[in-house]
Amino acid sequence: MKILVLLPRFPYPLDKGDKLRAYHQIVELSKQHEIYLFALSHRKVDKSDVDKFIGACNNPTTYQLINLSTYRLRWWESAWGVFKSFLSGQPLQLGYWSSRRARRAYTHWERQTQPDVIYCQMVRTMPTVAGSPYRKVLDFQDALSLNTRRRMERSHGPMKWVLRYEYKALQRTEQEALRLFDATTVISPADRDAISQAITLVPNGVDTDYFNQAIKQPSNRAALSTAETNQISEKPSTIVFTGNMSYAPNVDAARWLVKEIMPLVWSQIPSATVLLAGADPKPAVKALAGPNVTVTGRLDDIRTAYASAKMFVAPMRIGSGMQNKLLEAMSMGLPCVTTSIAATPLGATTGEHLLVGDTAEEIADLIVKLTIEEIHHNIADGGHRFVLEHYSWPAAVAPLNSIFNS
Repeated sequence: MKILVLLPRFPYPLDKGDKLRAYHQIVELSKQHEIYLFALSHRKVDKSDVDKFIGACNNPTTYQLINLSTYRLRWWESAWGVFKSFLSGQPLQLGYWSSRRARRAYTHWERQTQPDVIYCQMVRTMPTVAGSPYRKVLDFQDALSLNTRRRMERSHGPMKWVLRYEYKALQRTEQEALRLFDATTVISPADRDAISQAITLVPNGVDTDYFNQAIKQPSNRAALSTAETNQISEKPSTIVFTGNMSYAPNVDAARWLVKEIMPLVWSQIPSATVLLAGADPKPAVKALAGPNVTVTGRLDDIRTAYASAKMFVAPMRIGSGMQNKLLEAMSMGLPCVTTSIAATPLGATTGEHLLVGDTAEEIADLIVKLTIEEIHHNIADGGHRFVLEHYSWPAAVAPLNSIFNS
């Protein structure tokens, strides 16, 4: 089958959740189908990233050749798009990820491709594909309206007004998407409940082989780079939190962890340290660095961060979808502490596979609890086994394949 994949970002490097999901889905789909990728981008796509991505898909023994085209959105195109979206009552992000020139470039690629089906990621790609005559499938990924509502509830001033506008516009757009597309998918039951029960669940997976290497080779921690090990420091961290540090839910979680949770931990464990690892840290995240807090920025191998710590803490208060960072940490054999918002989509059992708290006091108590060796071992082992049994990319992509073949 010939599948045209339309993405709002080029799916490499794997520094954002939507890119990670798209990358692994394309790699799995390319085992059985001919893939044509059209990716929008707000920055120049490096040739090295293109080569690495194509290399992952172009194994001649198992994969089909992947063909791709990219379109770089200029700042003035996005600014004009946002303005037009506001005038028409559409979500601002639809305008930010769309332009007349981008739609023209995409249409040319579509006519060249003549696909059997078009697979689009997130509602922000709707304006680009709206006029297409081909069968269309949309991956909502997560409920952006739910994500925006949670951000709105914790915002103040003008930003609260902007987020309220975006929330209501996204609610309308998500319902329009149900009518425009022939099939739709979403990551978790909570996100499906926020939009429609008619959506097919297509969960995320985790590359367990890749993350298992670091615990199968304890002597060299999967041969992680010396430069990155030095960047993190030879002193092991007590706690690690990873993610794209320009993404609002991750920024909020990092600030809550350092400013409100850790003072409670430090009152009992003064030597505890925190590692915040992830691309593009906002100034608010960089400002958290101190004697007991390290902010790394982007790492070429995120396993370096996981391997340096005793536990993983993801105090998510806003956001939606499934937290890939939790799956990765559990794959690495790290015991995890998180909140109900992040834990529920996983389907894991609290107290057996991970620990869950929703206040600063609860999370701090759980962090201290994990310093007890028996509890640390039981949660680490339970979480590791849970991910190995329930999350793999081939299994996660199977429902999507069923949609395409139906």
